Amino acid sequence: MSQKRYNQEFKQTVIELYHSGTSVSELSSEYGVSEVTIYKWIKQYSPIEGTQELTVAEVEAIQKENLRLKQELEILKKAMTIFARK
Repeated sequence: MSQKRYNQEFKQTVIELYHSGTSVSELSSEYGVSEVTIYKWIKQYSPIEGTQELTVAEVEAIQKENLRLKQELEILKKAMTIFARK
């Protein structure tokens, strides 16, 4: 079974329709997307309460970037110790 790919614009449209009052079951039947997928999009791309309009996807991207930067810092620290010995 082939997995369908939906672009960000389509996902945002479905989420906006949900927030404007359209039920998930209506959206599912109208756009041919499973209800589980729509709920996942709502959770992933809706702003998190208590933040300045950050979504779960944005928080995950920030965490991934933070991890990458920490790894780069560790590499630089190791390189500094190697060059300091010479």
